[in-house]
Amino acid sequence: MTAKPVFNLATPAVIAALLSVACNDRKPHKDTSQTTTQTEFIFSKGEKGPDQNFTGNAYNTSLVAPDSTYTTAIGNVYFEPGSRSNWHTHPGGQILIITDGKGYHQIEGQPKQVIQKGDVVKCPPNTRHWHGAAENTGLQQMYIVPNTEKGIVNWMETVTDSVYIK
Repeated sequence: MTAKPVFNLATPAVIAALLSVACNDRKPHKDTSQTTTQTEFIFSKGEKGPDQNFTGNAYNTSLVAPDSTYTTAIGNVYFEPGSRSNWHTHPGGQILIITDGKGYHQIEGQPKQVIQKGDVVKCPPNTRHWHGAAENTGLQQMYIVPNTEKGIVNWMETVTDSVYIK
């Protein structure tokens, strides 16, 4: 009798658990950090993102480029403390998996949420949002952009300091 590997049975359950947490279903974490902490890197730091799309320094590493088979882009972004994306949308939606650090995520018209290591955030298609690091802590996030045949990202205006600190 041959035993089946446990990871083959657990993988669908783990994936389902990760993907079941939606932006609107999450409860924000209490922001208790006042000190700067070092972020651990899983992937290389990557290339600095364009200044017209980010306030501060954010670095992107592409892990899976979209193609006609998978139609999904996967990558990693490191936000230095205090940095953030502009407002933007994803035609096919976006999933964020926070792998280290602490930061913020906000869907337009909703309160800003604290995000930290272990959080999973689902952003619905064509929904204006932004995300980035906390003031004193960097943020590492993996991103999954599905349905890339619909487009990847539409960049918009800068997130103002008043919105970021609110």
